[in-house]
Amino acid sequence: MSIALIGATGFIGSRILTELVSRGHTVTAIVRNPEKVPALPGVTAVKGDILDKDGLSMLLAGHEVAISSVHYLASDADALLGAVKQSGVKRYLVVGGAGSLEVAPGVKLVDTPEFPAVYLDEARKGGAYLELLKQEKTLDWTFLSPSAIIAPGERTGRFRLGLDQLLVDGNGESRISAEDYAIALVDELEKPAHSRRRFTVGY
Repeated sequence: MSIALIGATGFIGSRILTELVSRGHTVTAIVRNPEKVPALPGVTAVKGDILDKDGLSMLLAGHEVAISSVHYLASDADALLGAVKQSGVKRYLVVGGAGSLEVAPGVKLVDTPEFPAVYLDEARKGGAYLELLKQEKTLDWTFLSPSAIIAPGERTGRFRLGLDQLLVDGNGESRISAEDYAIALVDELEKPAHSRRRFTVGY
């Protein structure tokens, strides 16, 4: 499958790139610094600006799927989504955040007193992007939220999927490795099960 991956050298994007390559996909890695993209089979690195709607649209055109793994505070929602739509790509997977997940009916993680203040702005902007996607009528999108804690770790392939509620393990922790997050996202790419909605992954 031909994939355009925006943000392929980031913390999560780099794991997604590795997972895509391991499954034989052809990837265009769209990044600010192409020289940072590792030399991998089937990967072409190109320079792109996520704030340039027209330029990004041209880079996305012709791919079967677009995946964005970008910081929301460093991007513009209208430009990013506009570029995907303008490109003609029909399937769009988004690396989301945990802040918009519910911890109780009607209560989002981002609105709890324990939520780290340093991540508030990013989480709120990510939640706003999800709401923008929910209004989308033509694009086939999926937004994958990680657990509250996502960190480098093992690629185990053992995890749970959920929808809008924060997943918590038997110890009361909400976590997922970036490697297992990448598995869940590429699984969704290959066998779509959450068209036009958000889902989440955790242990």
